[in-house]
Amino acid sequence: MTESKQRATRLPMMASRRQLVLGTAAMMACAALPFPVFAAQEAAQQIADHFSSVKTMMGEFVQFGPRGEQTGGKFFIERPGKLRFNYEKPSPMRVISDGKNVVIGNTKLKTWDLYPLNKTPLSLLLADRIDLGNQLVRDVKQEADLTTIVLGDRTIFGDSTITLMFDPKSFELRQWTITDMQKKDTSVMIFNVQNGVQLDPSVFEIPYAEVHGQKRGG
Repeated sequence: MTESKQRATRLPMMASRRQLVLGTAAMMACAALPFPVFAAQEAAQQIADHFSSVKTMMGEFVQFGPRGEQTGGKFFIERPGKLRFNYEKPSPMRVISDGKNVVIGNTKLKTWDLYPLNKTPLSLLLADRIDLGNQLVRDVKQEADLTTIVLGDRTIFGDSTITLMFDPKSFELRQWTITDMQKKDTSVMIFNVQNGVQLDPSVFEIPYAEVHGQKRGG
């Protein structure tokens, strides 16, 4: 594995590159969930609808990796499909989604790795509407201070899952976790979030010339 691929473990929504296309062992499908969980899903759908109604957001994040490593930085989201993570120095990593593809970039090594967005768990987080009624739900838990929704789509990216954690009163997203094929978790906590902000389109531009030029050069 190349050095650039080893560094890509810092991606805020995965423990490794493979998390984008692979998943963990199969979990219970939505249709098999017992009645109490369906009742919880109705409340969870209200939270998901509120979250997906927020079309733009920005803030700060702290990422916790599967080996206990911790990094931070700033994030930007524009629905549907757009995201950017800028890590604090000395990390050279950048993650950008332009609505079609996701790239992992190392600004120091000038290397890029490209993935179709719809083959990654990020597509669920960045969907125009998070629909909990179309067999994406793996689990729903409601607690006094937290509502947890586990989403996955085995037919698209294996059994990789994304777990969204919301405040049940404000409906604000607090954290998400992506679980890879080895059941290793990478979690992202967000704070100082601003919703409804105007973001420059250039924030989500992928430098395709560099990406494809690198491939030709390799």
